[in-house]
Amino acid sequence: MRDQFNRDIHYLRLSVTDRCDFRCRYCLPRSHRGFAVPKAWMTPKELARIGGIFAALGVRHIRLTGGEPLVRAELPDIARRLHELPGIEDLSLSTNASRLAKFAGVLRDAGVSRLNVSLDSLQAKVFERLTGGKLHKVLAGIDAAIEAGFSPIKINMVVMRDVNDLEVEGMVRFCRERGLTLRFIETMPVGDAGREAQNHYLPLPVIEDRLRQVHQLTPAAMHGSGPARYFRVDDSELRIGFITPQSQHFCATCNRVRLGVTGDLYLCLGQEDKVALGRMLREGADDEQLSQAIIEGLRHKPERHEFLTAPTAILRPMSQLGG
Repeated sequence: MRDQFNRDIHYLRLSVTDRCDFRCRYCLPRSHRGFAVPKAWMTPKELARIGGIFAALGVRHIRLTGGEPLVRAELPDIARRLHELPGIEDLSLSTNASRLAKFAGVLRDAGVSRLNVSLDSLQAKVFERLTGGKLHKVLAGIDAAIEAGFSPIKINMVVMRDVNDLEVEGMVRFCRERGLTLRFIETMPVGDAGREAQNHYLPLPVIEDRLRQVHQLTPAAMHGSGPARYFRVDDSELRIGFITPQSQHFCATCNRVRLGVTGDLYLCLGQEDKVALGRMLREGADDEQLSQAIIEGLRHKPERHEFLTAPTAILRPMSQLGG
């Protein structure tokens, strides 16, 4: 699949739920109650059907997202169905890892090979203020994922000024000691929580410059379909990445679309344009009609997001599409 700007779209981020057991300050407001009802969620069979259509169109990588995917009991079944689709070469998962200690082995057996884990602080009290969750559960989940054989495991740290920016070096040590990959991410003004987090926005070139004062950073390649710029740290095996949607946007190389839990296909994280694939499916559309709807939708994929020029344009919380 190619959009009107000749970008090769081969990556589908698929949300299995918009619910989450955390309330991260930059993602989901504590007061938010506007979740989709479970009967509106795409079923495992429906997700496999839509995933198969995307695979036939050229998608090779599917990432399971939320909300928090592990709050959905059917997740292993969903993963197994998607892993078995012809053409899907890579099935990965984004998680806060709070429930991963229980499910790591099950998900590995179901065909998930790679993990992205959100971890914004290594201080229990700071972590709880940021997320509402318990740090020890996340650390136990990471240990279980290592034991289960996931590789790579990427740690995602949203860096915020005067919140956790002084923990950057500690996170580097943590990941280096455990053989994890570390990625720093800028806040994004998506939804009310995201816009509030902009009060703590920190451009990542500041962090990169700080790290270069104490480490040698050498450009490096890293398996995955995301937009991070990766570097090898000193002569170690550690790779760190920088994801910079605001300071150095990467829209020219965008390779993805996102499917919400009710089957709405979103063409850009930074806009509200969507294609109601779930509704079409439940109204009886055949595979050819769904395929054509996807192709037509891609013609409306924007050249770039509008985080800076229209910061109040996105009403949905980040949790609705998993970032």
